[in-house]
Amino acid sequence: MALAQRARLRIRAEEHTGPTADLAPGCVQANLVVLPRAVASDFVTFAARNPEPCPVVEVVEHGTEAALSAPGSDLRTDVPRYRLFVDGVHTDSATDATVWWRDDLVSVLLGCSFSFEAALMRAGLPVRHIEQGCNVPMYITDRQCKPAGDFAGPLVVSMRPMPAESVEQARRITEAYPQAHGGPVQAGDPVGLGILDLNTPDFGEPVDIYDGEVPMFWACGVTPQLAIANAAPEIAITHEPGHMFITDLPADPSPPHDPKSL
Repeated sequence: MALAQRARLRIRAEEHTGPTADLAPGCVQANLVVLPRAVASDFVTFAARNPEPCPVVEVVEHGTEAALSAPGSDLRTDVPRYRLFVDGVHTDSATDATVWWRDDLVSVLLGCSFSFEAALMRAGLPVRHIEQGCNVPMYITDRQCKPAGDFAGPLVVSMRPMPAESVEQARRITEAYPQAHGGPVQAGDPVGLGILDLNTPDFGEPVDIYDGEVPMFWACGVTPQLAIANAAPEIAITHEPGHMFITDLPADPSPPHDPKSL
């Protein structure tokens, strides 16, 4: 059984209910946004206009199986923890979204930066939230996304500290993963993003930043949750920040085609 499928079955059985950063390395992890069909097209447009925080992996127009990215999956049960929004307000969280589901819902899977963390670790670079066994810190910035319909709001970023001499290496590695938010949006200047205190993230948990390290910030798939708060659809279901849907898709980019191999 494939690594991703095993992880989903563990999550479905509620054997794993926490963050997924260190789960199924090498597989694409995805943020989840579920909306009524009446507003889903506006959200897909929002994602297309903001590809860094919202790289679309798959749109499931009917049913609960992500058939292209995770055959046999169930979007109602295969995320460790879900959030329910009613009229744009987060009203509940649960490990199973079945009771909230409706026949008119459309599910959108968006790439997650957890997908490139195995590549960072292979290069010997630190991934502090995995080292410390906690959720990645995420911050609301003062940068605004491009709106679509009623969906609008600020960019959210995740943060990983890197040794100053490794910043460019981390940038190059992650730029190869556009489906996982790609390269960082900024490094070394949290105030320049409107972040005043790295010890008080808006989502997730703070991590240690050692002497000689630089905070690096990547676009984050929690961004749509703020857009949902602004759009205030009658119902929306998302993942709890840091608690992702794991697909069967390989995270690493395909090697370049070599015509000599033909």
